[in-house]
Amino acid sequence: MRTIRYMLCLGLLGHAVMGQAATHAAPTLDLIPMPAQVAKGQGAFEVNAQTPVVIGAGDAQAKLSADYLVAQLAQGHGPALKVQDTPAGAPAIVFKRDASAAVTSPEGYLLDVTPQGIRITARDDAGLFYGAVTLWQLLTAAGDKNDVKLAAVHIQDQPRFVWRGLMLDSVRHFQTTDEIRTIIDQMALHKLNVLHWHLTDDQGWRIEIKRYPELTRIGAWRTPPGAGADGEPKQYGGFYTQDEIRQMVAYAAERHVTIVPELDMPGHAQAAVAAYPELGVTGKRPAVSTDWGVNPYLYNTDEHTVQFLENVLDEVMTLFPSQYIHLGGDEAIKDQWQASAPIQAKIHALGLKDENALQSWMIEHFGKYLAAHGRRLIGWDEILEGGVPPSATVMSWRGIKGAVDAARQGHDVVLSPAPDLYFDSVQSTRDDEFSGRLPAMDLAHIYAFEAVPKELNAAQAKHVLGLQANVWTEHLPTIRHVQHAIFPRMDAIAEAGWSTKSARKWNSFVARLPAQFERYRSAGVEVADSAFAPSFDFDRNAAIATGKAKLSLSNQAHAGVLRYTLDGSEPTASSPRYTQPLAVNLPTTVRAATFSTGGTVLASARERMLDRDSLLTRNSGELLNCPGSDFTLRVQPMPDATGVAPVYNLNVFDACRRYPTARLDGVQSIRVDVARLPRNYALAHEAKLVKSHPAATAHGELVVKRDRCDGPIVATLPLPAVDGPRNFTLQGAMAPTKGTHDLCLIFTSPIEGPLYAIDKAALRVEPTP
Repeated sequence: MRTIRYMLCLGLLGHAVMGQAATHAAPTLDLIPMPAQVAKGQGAFEVNAQTPVVIGAGDAQAKLSADYLVAQLAQGHGPALKVQDTPAGAPAIVFKRDASAAVTSPEGYLLDVTPQGIRITARDDAGLFYGAVTLWQLLTAAGDKNDVKLAAVHIQDQPRFVWRGLMLDSVRHFQTTDEIRTIIDQMALHKLNVLHWHLTDDQGWRIEIKRYPELTRIGAWRTPPGAGADGEPKQYGGFYTQDEIRQMVAYAAERHVTIVPELDMPGHAQAAVAAYPELGVTGKRPAVSTDWGVNPYLYNTDEHTVQFLENVLDEVMTLFPSQYIHLGGDEAIKDQWQASAPIQAKIHALGLKDENALQSWMIEHFGKYLAAHGRRLIGWDEILEGGVPPSATVMSWRGIKGAVDAARQGHDVVLSPAPDLYFDSVQSTRDDEFSGRLPAMDLAHIYAFEAVPKELNAAQAKHVLGLQANVWTEHLPTIRHVQHAIFPRMDAIAEAGWSTKSARKWNSFVARLPAQFERYRSAGVEVADSAFAPSFDFDRNAAIATGKAKLSLSNQAHAGVLRYTLDGSEPTASSPRYTQPLAVNLPTTVRAATFSTGGTVLASARERMLDRDSLLTRNSGELLNCPGSDFTLRVQPMPDATGVAPVYNLNVFDACRRYPTARLDGVQSIRVDVARLPRNYALAHEAKLVKSHPAATAHGELVVKRDRCDGPIVATLPLPAVDGPRNFTLQGAMAPTKGTHDLCLIFTSPIEGPLYAIDKAALRVEPTP
């Protein structure tokens, strides 16, 4: 598959707050997100350990923001400041609440740096907090320093949208509370204000419900495929106690982040049904699912189950004071309902049209239940099917159509479309990229996302609350994977949610990232360098033929300074700067890295070996899908891997990979390194799309065909028994062929068996050993 507390206090339901004019006379400031208005002043102010931080007497909330600034600077080895509530006799940093402040929007603030001091002014607590965040960024833009001179500046700032969210899936893979706190910390420093926490699904139930202890005793744990072998745990899971959740909610609230919990219904219910089989349609107890995708288990709709879910929601609402409760509503395939006589009788008794209408009835029931408790329902865009309660808010994930339809019907909406804002999508197609989904959603694509669909008129656009990035964790098994997926794309989503549309400039954004990368390093945060990682471009076949290559270097962002070496040494900020294609003779090893103009490392060194063997080899990421299917996952050997490598590109619908433009002159054999993977994918109605390649032998074979997937066979490599090693090598002779051709590499094993992924496919000019 893919509180809003200040809103309640101010009586806002979350309509878009449009920013004011674009920046004017703006100095270069390393701030993300970019403020609404920035103007240069005259002179400067130096902040050091003697600079007092002053708040109004008795202003507890102002003290929280001031203390937060001081703590963040201390953590980053900045000036050691102290907070006081008495007027300073010297220039100071002043936090002041002012009901007459020029910024009238919730969360807005004024920040003035003058030779006489620094003043942060706001009407509300969130505004003071975000002013503190901006000042922290100003003070850390030049790295860790005890004395920082700030140029005079006037900042008038407020958010464009009131919902600036990140969804974290803690079901498919579990994060510790400390790991989630780190994410919350970074959300606050990016002015994101909603953590949508996905807590229940087929693969686990992660929230303690005291009335129903089996939900976590049974439902929180699964037995993985290959349990206990090759590092795969015998059981995988975990859950959050109610005390841990209360602490997490309070921690987030201190940072003006609201946690919105999600409990899926009526689908994605397998873990709950595993704990309490009577909640399901069949009455049978399934295992907690180990399969990613769409599983068939739904809640039934009898009185007992409805009461169960109401009781669960009662406990959830005591833990989460958020205005919204997310009830899922997505990917509920209705096969079990269609086959159930009691469910069909219920549809008839209620006078409903079909199963979609029954889902709508169920969602409407719980929407009313939430409303009776002062809460609001939000759900994925499937809740529109069959009708939806007027008070429901729609989160659009299947593109933007759900948002457009919902806004036209008068519903508030949050834009969260796949794949555009799905952070489990990989950041590049590089072979050293972490696991995730394809296509790649690079930094520039995320940055360019516009949350207000052009199909909406001005009145309809007011229903757009904002936007949200989603971090589904099927293929993100550790916090390192999660952080790599989030950062630096969080910077892009933060600016898309906060800054005015006219203030968003890609070149400016990229120029502000080096300072942000330094902040990440100081905080110990894993940050992907995919946008800046050097790529090596050359004509592979020409290099094989001539022994020479014309090598071009580039990166995704088209930014930074590329530096290289040709002797295998590590590039440094003083290495030769790449300015034009390099003429190199084979064999050679090229290493390149990307630096900012100030020498900050933006991407670590990448290496490209140029010799005949490497040029005749394609790694997993360099192999392409065969024609007919564009579905690709980038996966690891086991579902619950603890490292980040190896990683394989895989199409679960077609066990065929294409080796493009192979120069076959003189090639006598092929060697393929293969990984056997578990087939743990629940494809539901899409299972019919899996392409079968009949096997000629008991275990199947890897068949290599020339030009087309129905072309002539040039090699056949039998597969070993499935109880053998997970990783193995196939090699064999190839039929002599001249010229350049595509090769189709097809696994013919039964589709109910394991999956096979190619690590490397190498053509050899020597015979098979």
